[in-house]
Amino acid sequence: MSGHLSGVQAHIRKEQPLAIYVHCGPHCVNLVTQAACSTTPIVRDALQWTHELGCLFGQSGKFKTIFKSVAKSTSGSYITLKPLCPTRWTVRTPAIDAILGQYEAVLAALEEMASSNTSDTASRANGLHERFQKGTTVLGLFLAKEVMMGLEGLNTSLQGRGKTVGGMLSAVDCVKKHFQSQRTEEAFITVYTSATDLVTSLDIEPIKMPHLRKPQRRHAGPAEPYVPSTDQEYYRVQFFQVLDIVTTQLTKRFEQEGLQHLVKLEKVLLSGQIDDVVDLYPELQFQSLKVQLAMFTANYTYKTCSEVTEIMRNMVPEVRGLFSQVEALLRLLLVVPASSAEAERSFSALRRLKTWLRSSMSQTRLNSVAVCHVHRERMYNLDKKKLCQEFVQVTDRRMHVFGSF
Repeated sequence: MSGHLSGVQAHIRKEQPLAIYVHCGPHCVNLVTQAACSTTPIVRDALQWTHELGCLFGQSGKFKTIFKSVAKSTSGSYITLKPLCPTRWTVRTPAIDAILGQYEAVLAALEEMASSNTSDTASRANGLHERFQKGTTVLGLFLAKEVMMGLEGLNTSLQGRGKTVGGMLSAVDCVKKHFQSQRTEEAFITVYTSATDLVTSLDIEPIKMPHLRKPQRRHAGPAEPYVPSTDQEYYRVQFFQVLDIVTTQLTKRFEQEGLQHLVKLEKVLLSGQIDDVVDLYPELQFQSLKVQLAMFTANYTYKTCSEVTEIMRNMVPEVRGLFSQVEALLRLLLVVPASSAEAERSFSALRRLKTWLRSSMSQTRLNSVAVCHVHRERMYNLDKKKLCQEFVQVTDRRMHVFGSF
């Protein structure tokens, strides 16, 4: 769909060469996270067992009861074990924290569940108990957490309102530099030591590398193949591999031609300095825009496109007519937002609105309820008494039935 040769992007740009293709920032970060999760076996497997444990917790009421009682007896409280979801972008770190913070209770609950007479659930619990008894699972969770925390923090930051494209790229560059600085021996030793300490305190199977088979000589050549001498050396390579994938994917997904073009347009509006990119758009007049931007920046203070939008909305028509070119530039920027996450929340709202008890709701009512739900902050500021007065005054019958307010 995004292919520049035969995708939808190519067909649209064939009709309108000035159309800019930009992939949503939070979506890009989520794709980077998914690539990082599937890069190395230790991280991939640890996250898969985390997901399976969360599914068991949600599907088995008996296991949920056992885990709650065990967790409360050891620490006085419990944290819900959550499965992973590809469409919920910031649940991986809380799911990992819930397991690492209650690892002893998880093992005890799985062992008790495995000894029950529930055949299907007991076999699942027994398999998960064997996996979580391994020190490599603990190390995989620590390595995944080290990477997920930075990516999910970036994702949360980019989903906020009023974000600029330039600010998004600066945040991505900051996170990329952080991961590059983590690619050191000291950073890995810190994570490895934390995992080893937890394994020792729980008295479970120590961290060890799997059996490595030597490659065939016809593939490796006459030289001796590389074989890690220690467990720490083996897993350090995998940790560095995850970090390399993250930095490579961030570079690949955020160095798009459309983003660089959009940054220039946005910089014209926010800084007031005219760029040659303005000449590409026939609706923008270079000299008029230069004069209007100078007047606009002299009278108003703003830092984002959202603030410019609010300023334009609050202008009286006579003043707004002075900034027709600024408004045209603003409209060009608003049709290509840095993030579409906020607009897509309306789809998530439908699941909360059209439940099984509201399955007969008409399309007109569903649209009205969805608008009220998505823009509820505006609904809270409405004058309910004034609305009632307008409703009653429509017909004489309403005034007779409801009276006056």
